[in-house]
Amino acid sequence: MSALTTLVAFVVTLGVLIVIHEFGHYWVARRCGVRVLRFSIGFGRPLWKKVYGADRTEWVVAAVPLGGYVRMLDERDPDTDPALLADLSRAFNRQPVAKRIAIVLAGPLANLLLAVGVYWLLNVSGTLEPRAVLGPPAEQTIASHAGVRDGDEVVRIDGRPVRAYSDLRWKLLERAVDRAPVELTVRGDGGAERTLLLDLSRLGPGEIDQTVFGRLGVALAEPPPVVRQLVPDSVAAVAGLRPGDRFVSIDGQPMARSRDVSLLVRAAPGRTLQVVIERDGQRRSLQLQPAAVQAEEQTIGRIGVDFRDLVEVRYGPFESVGLAVERTWDTAIFSLRMLGKMITGEASWKNLSGPVTIADYAGQTARMGVVAYLSFLALVSISLGVLNLLPIPMLDGGHLLYYLVEILKGSPPADWVVEWGQRAGIGVLVLLTALALYNDLTRLLA
Repeated sequence: MSALTTLVAFVVTLGVLIVIHEFGHYWVARRCGVRVLRFSIGFGRPLWKKVYGADRTEWVVAAVPLGGYVRMLDERDPDTDPALLADLSRAFNRQPVAKRIAIVLAGPLANLLLAVGVYWLLNVSGTLEPRAVLGPPAEQTIASHAGVRDGDEVVRIDGRPVRAYSDLRWKLLERAVDRAPVELTVRGDGGAERTLLLDLSRLGPGEIDQTVFGRLGVALAEPPPVVRQLVPDSVAAVAGLRPGDRFVSIDGQPMARSRDVSLLVRAAPGRTLQVVIERDGQRRSLQLQPAAVQAEEQTIGRIGVDFRDLVEVRYGPFESVGLAVERTWDTAIFSLRMLGKMITGEASWKNLSGPVTIADYAGQTARMGVVAYLSFLALVSISLGVLNLLPIPMLDGGHLLYYLVEILKGSPPADWVVEWGQRAGIGVLVLLTALALYNDLTRLLA
């Protein structure tokens, strides 16, 4: 079931992103008067095809789903039906350079607009996220040297409010790329606020990767075994547990941390557990029989208890527009900066991911819920938009580069320049794909 969820989530992710990207090209091409011959999701042999509209556009779903394309009338295309050459005024190559730029740019912009829409929806509907309460930093980490203590809640970073732990992680990741000092305002157990300085310059070249937060010593605090929320009609709710109840022991084993409860419950599907809780200063005994559920290709126990200290993050519909645009823009710029850092050796190439990692994350976030999956979809959509804008022949950005040369030169680049550019572009894409797949397999086998 886990593998099936991963496969379905991956296919849906690819399908949505490809359709949105190619529809951007298609929609603007039609508005510019260009005749569209085929709209294809995937490459290779068509599995499904339908001809529709006055222009007899072919709508195709092809065998290889890793991409798609919009084929427009172009007299340079050797496969163009000679009967269509009478309609050359609507050929893509006959359009003014401004229209060609708009058509090519529309695909990546459609992906960025999708991300804006998803972030707007999440901002308006609201999300429940863990508070930015930190656990004890490991010794000799940047956070330990800065004076971070167990239970500190980060309320501001460089003077900007922090509403949740995900907000803190994103802001720290942005600043880690520059390895500049970061000012944290934290609130301790007693409620008093302190200002701490994280010296991110201690991060060495190439240390900006998936383990950067471990190097920083910044981690979400593990909550105590106190019930925060109950899933309606769950095992715990039916047994009479309430928010505020504290687990004292299970089968005689003391429960010091929420992880102790989670590990014991996961290992006991269908088995009756003798539980002691503390409520309003008094101890009570009860029995719980964890429900057996399938997760991560194994059977685990679950009682429907959430120990996390969550805060609702929600914004108004108009405020959400600006925040969604800002988040999309910041993520796009961050992606470009990370790519630049990888080229200069200041960030690890291990950050480059391929289809295997994307499929894995798609499955993981789908199992976590709609909010996590939509957030992942928005992030990948931004990455796809940014990737296609890179000035590499074969990508949309490569075509835009040719059009810029045409504007400056007054005529298109020579055919031999385009031909060698295409070859170089293919080489770069093959190299990046191979590196991404290598990283995927390394993560999978680690």
